Amino acid sequence: AGINARIEIKHINASHPNTYRLVLSNACEQHVLTAISTGGGMIEVVEIDGFSVAIGGDYRETLIYTDTDGPAMVQHLAETDLADDVLLHESENTCLVEIKALQFLDAPVIQDLRTRFSIQAIKQLEPVLPVLSRRDLTVPFASCEQMLAYKGDRDWPLWQLGLAYETMRGDLTEQAVLDRMVDIVRVLRGSVEQGLQGTDYEDRILGPQSGGFAEKLSQGHLLEAGLLNRIILYVSAIMEVKSAMGVIVAAPTAGACAALPGACLAAGDQLGLSDEDVARALLAGGIIGMFIATDSTFAAEVAGCQAECGAAAGMAAAALVTMGGGTTEQAVAAASMALQNSLGMVCDPVANRVEAPCLGKNVMAASNALSCANMAMAGYDQVIPLDEVIETMDRVGRSLPHELRCTALGGLSITPTSKKIEKRLKEATTRRT
Repeated sequence: AGINARIEIKHINASHPNTYRLVLSNACEQHVLTAISTGGGMIEVVEIDGFSVAIGGDYRETLIYTDTDGPAMVQHLAETDLADDVLLHESENTCLVEIKALQFLDAPVIQDLRTRFSIQAIKQLEPVLPVLSRRDLTVPFASCEQMLAYKGDRDWPLWQLGLAYETMRGDLTEQAVLDRMVDIVRVLRGSVEQGLQGTDYEDRILGPQSGGFAEKLSQGHLLEAGLLNRIILYVSAIMEVKSAMGVIVAAPTAGACAALPGACLAAGDQLGLSDEDVARALLAGGIIGMFIATDSTFAAEVAGCQAECGAAAGMAAAALVTMGGGTTEQAVAAASMALQNSLGMVCDPVANRVEAPCLGKNVMAASNALSCANMAMAGYDQVIPLDEVIETMDRVGRSLPHELRCTALGGLSITPTSKKIEKRLKEATTRRT
């Protein structure tokens, strides 16, 4: 019969600016779920029905509601070794037993639990991530310093180290990792093509502009910039697809979705490289992203736009060095320089939309990446190692005023023009509904 949805914007005493509370109900029951958006399309469920949890969508989760039988059930499940982890969450009158596993408990096991214990309800949550976690999971490295030590004297490009990480992290073959990344490249290429064909969407600030850029470029009416002009074109096209609610890849985030793929696809086309070559470059960029995700954040709400477009610039710089045949050391130096250049970048979206100045910041991130890639391959000194730059980015970002971290309470967000645009968009939405 369908689902009725009602959205309310209200105070819920949240500690994180990107907090969502869902009240789900039918004729028989009601559940309350609280989640936070952590950047890059990632969601973490932090509370279910008053119980504090940490569910990232990387396991099959079985939630068992019971009364006082919770501790005994946890002990029993621990002895059976049916799950990677069994957690007990307790309130005054109820227990929630959370079971993290690669497979759901089968029917006979559930029936046995119902026989042994007083169970009120059992709920199962499917994972959403394409690569799941597991109890015996190990990775070859988690920082740039560790990666360089792992590489040692081997003449491995950065993409090869990315491949080593992903095969171990995901328990996949090298070919499976490459195939998955090639699939992503093809999605990204589709975004560029859609953008260049033109997009139509009412509820946005900026209309399609990449077509005009392409026309002027083909007519020779723009300043000569070689690869950079193609990068600007591709970045613009992807951002237009994003604002038109088309298909993109949040690499690393939706707001910074265009710098890395725009730079890589443009460079690939300019150099005549294959989708497989671009996929290898994205593996190199992905390793830089892993370092950032491990020691900092991709969320502008936490660390400003340096965590989004700054991170994208670092990732793209490493990817471009890889496409240019540079070494691993040059790639990480380029990433370090690009991220250094991005420190202090604020997030102040006009009209509370991720369009302006986000388009320009994505172009700037890709331009920064291209410059730093060439500087690194020419032997420029990074001065500060990448790990230290990431730690600094995190510290600087968290010290930014709340108003300049994607809250639309400062910077360009509160200019008279921004407020006028916001009012116009709201009025247009009201008329359509």
